[in-house]
Amino acid sequence: MKNSLIKGLMVFLTMLCTSLTYSQDVSGTVSDGSGPLPGASVLVKGTTNGAQTDFDGKFTIKNVGSNAVLVFSYIGLKSQEVNVAGKSTISVVLKEDSAELKEVVVIGYGTVKKKDATGAVDQISSKKFDNVAAINPAELLRGKVAGVQITSSSGEPGAANSIRIRGNGTLRGGNGPLIVVDGVPLAGGDVSAGGANMNLGSMSAKDPLSFINQNDIESMSILKDASSTAIYGARGANGVIIITTKKGKSKVPELTYSTSYTTSSYASKFDVLSTDEFIAATPGQTANHFGGAFDWKKQVLQTGNTVNHDLSFSSGTDNSSTRVSLGMANTDGIVRNTGLDKISASFYNSNDFFDGKVILETRIAYSNIKDRRGLITNDTGYIGNLLSAALYWNPTRSVYDPAQPGGYTRVSGDYLNPVHLMNSFSNNGDLSKLLGSLTTTVKLTNSLKYNMVVGIETSNSSVKQQATPDLNIQDFATATNPADLKTYRGQATVSNDQRVNKTIEHNLTFTKDITKNINLNAIVGYSYYNYASNGTYVSAKGFAATQTNLLENMEGGIPTETRVGSYKGLVDMQSVFARASLAFYNKLNLDLTVRRDGSSKTAAGKKYGNFPSLGLAYKLVDGKDGLVNDFKLRGNIGKTGNTEFPRNSSVGIIEYNGPNQFNVVNNANSQLTWETTTSYGVGTDFALLNNKLTGSVDYFNKNTTDLIVGIPSTSGQPSPQGIKYTNLPANLINKGVEVSLSYKVIDTDDLTWDISGNVAFLSNTIENLGAANVYNVGAIHGQGLSDAYVQRIQDGHPLYTYYLPTFTGYDANGISQYADGGAVKLLDKQPLPKMTAGFSSSLAYKGFDFSTSLYGNFGNYLFNNTNVALFYQNQLGGKNVTPEVANSVQSRSDANTPSTKYLEKGDFIRMGNLTLGYTVKGDVLERFKVKSARLYVNGSNLFIITKYSGFDPEVDTNKSLNGVPSAGIDYLSYPRARTLSVGLNVTF
Repeated sequence: MKNSLIKGLMVFLTMLCTSLTYSQDVSGTVSDGSGPLPGASVLVKGTTNGAQTDFDGKFTIKNVGSNAVLVFSYIGLKSQEVNVAGKSTISVVLKEDSAELKEVVVIGYGTVKKKDATGAVDQISSKKFDNVAAINPAELLRGKVAGVQITSSSGEPGAANSIRIRGNGTLRGGNGPLIVVDGVPLAGGDVSAGGANMNLGSMSAKDPLSFINQNDIESMSILKDASSTAIYGARGANGVIIITTKKGKSKVPELTYSTSYTTSSYASKFDVLSTDEFIAATPGQTANHFGGAFDWKKQVLQTGNTVNHDLSFSSGTDNSSTRVSLGMANTDGIVRNTGLDKISASFYNSNDFFDGKVILETRIAYSNIKDRRGLITNDTGYIGNLLSAALYWNPTRSVYDPAQPGGYTRVSGDYLNPVHLMNSFSNNGDLSKLLGSLTTTVKLTNSLKYNMVVGIETSNSSVKQQATPDLNIQDFATATNPADLKTYRGQATVSNDQRVNKTIEHNLTFTKDITKNINLNAIVGYSYYNYASNGTYVSAKGFAATQTNLLENMEGGIPTETRVGSYKGLVDMQSVFARASLAFYNKLNLDLTVRRDGSSKTAAGKKYGNFPSLGLAYKLVDGKDGLVNDFKLRGNIGKTGNTEFPRNSSVGIIEYNGPNQFNVVNNANSQLTWETTTSYGVGTDFALLNNKLTGSVDYFNKNTTDLIVGIPSTSGQPSPQGIKYTNLPANLINKGVEVSLSYKVIDTDDLTWDISGNVAFLSNTIENLGAANVYNVGAIHGQGLSDAYVQRIQDGHPLYTYYLPTFTGYDANGISQYADGGAVKLLDKQPLPKMTAGFSSSLAYKGFDFSTSLYGNFGNYLFNNTNVALFYQNQLGGKNVTPEVANSVQSRSDANTPSTKYLEKGDFIRMGNLTLGYTVKGDVLERFKVKSARLYVNGSNLFIITKYSGFDPEVDTNKSLNGVPSAGIDYLSYPRARTLSVGLNVTF
């Protein structure tokens, strides 16, 4: 009996000790390359015992066996298993996961795992941005996403970018995607005035996205097909880009400072004759040799520079987080007296109430952009502008002459002195923009959540232009004073534009496991948008010759030449929407979406439209080891819309012209409705070779109907004048194939090497337009080119197909010869690329990192409007030309007729960025309370491979005609710069 009691006691003590051995607590910290990682999962392998890290990345798990294995995981990072081995403290650093299908991507009104998405969605995180300060966030996407083409209108600082997702979806403006920032859809369109036309051409507005600071962006999601964009209905036809900004992450205060210095220089090989070359090329024209010297690159261009500073601070508590940032960038362009200065600030704050059941998030982003621009215009005539004057100025003639007024050489009223023009004409813009939102999230039950977003977007823009009286240019800034019948010069204009856009969003999200194998995520919502705009314009002309600061003395102009104007506009939209996402057995995903939109833009009886979509995805392979790890098939079909046409196009506008005098001043269309795009597509996402190779392949087909085009009025008074916007009974078909691949070449603790590439094949055709409906587009300008155009929109052909006579060479007398007697015909050549491609590679070894990116366009042609306007034999002597023209057999009596002589292949491959950096961490920095410091050097636009003879093949000068935009026309565009940068990022 006694022995039995002793044995029983020993068994009990053994079990107790064993229990104590397996009941220890384990704590530690989880972080990634940038610091502590809140929200990471820590799980005891084979059990449900686990925890999540707090705001500081810390965790504690109770009752952990001494030989247990802990599994650390976080979305987008590689999971890691650690054997406890009796330790009570464990800290790990998770690395980025090369398996992109595990990534969570932001979509409309929610998020989804990449592997569960039924639509074509790509996401670029801040870790994949090139390490260089970008004035515009769109530049960060260039060459990174298949089917997304980013084209700058020129190389000018802050120049507008055209963004095309899966081609051009409309005939007129409004081809750009909808931009959503932190749940607030931006109004779109220009937010700054382009400035007045003083008879030397008009200027384009600056890019509306420049207000966003690159360092405030956490990620950008690109939604490309109907399954992902139909939730945005009438605004989703051209794709959607969702920008998510950074939040505070840690309770430990963190201060980050970034600075960079960039130099920029003229990158093109394009040039005109030097002084010596000009003299050699004109041996019989000694009357045109003036004994001076002029080098346009030295006297008009300069070495530009950018100084960039960014400071951010983040902190938090268990139920709140805050992030504040300040940014400043000062840029001097490579053309003298041009540049851009930008100041930005952002604020984020989140607070949880009632144990996390109520979350309030506040976001405010403000920026002020001041830009300096020269007289670089899109559509100047034969007299020219700053760049044309610099190029055609006789290089044997000095630009300075002390004997003439102002000390500048004056040749004639239609022969501009570029340096005089550069110093006596100013165009300064000032844009202030504010984007704010308040987001309220209420957890009603474990399955039901309510979300409300109240957003406001404001912009205030002012453009001030001045041409001083000493500029004696024909038909430019000149007026006759009726009081003394004398001619006076000088002009000052001020254009103001104000926008206030309001957003209210309500939605309910329901998430429930209907059964063990069927999961539902559903959302229903209501949206209201109010877009208000107004502006004023004042111009004064004809000042005394002694006046210099005209903008501060506009009353000094001739009273009868003062002009004022104003406008006011309002657009309302309201919508209801719903989406149901079902997952069956973790294999089949189904998305059903519908949105009903109403817009004040469209005609009575056509105010509302329905935009549904269906998306399906099936995982043939999911999370397997070996050769094929994941393989998913996708398919989608749906409708989206486009409302980017001028307000009041469907209703008449009445103007008051005096007592009892009212006139209808626009040409309204009472049947106008929005464009509708029906699209379908199939695709696959895959991961192979133990997740080393990931990628996607997509095919898409987009059919846009009710195409809107502006038709000029041909009727006389008293009928309304102007363009009438009309829906055409035609189809615009865009279709293509996209391929994206990423490969993890090396993945070790000390050395990693990733490469990725993408390619897209695109085509578009106009169908059912009818043989009688032909639209001449693509205006060109210059000497002898009044009312000229070089492109057409015609049934059965791609958009903007070139319409030109075919140049076959010169005859024995140097006269241009053309096929078919010089007949103008549609050509099998288009300005839109048939293929776009991008490639990037990143390499990291311990503290060193290296990255590079290239991109290119192929299959498109560019029309060189600069060459046809300026450079031909008859110009040589009085004006300068290119070496190619000087050495050609062209006769001086040969006309500069627009033809295929000036049509060139636009193919190019450009090195976008190359970066080398080194990051320092450890005890050396910790003495100074520094967590990490990274020093880097960067080169941008280091080389380009192209046969194009102009400044740059990546150009998109605005050459619209009758409201229809152009593509592929190059005319005196601001040259693109090559840049070299050195930068420092420090985290405290």
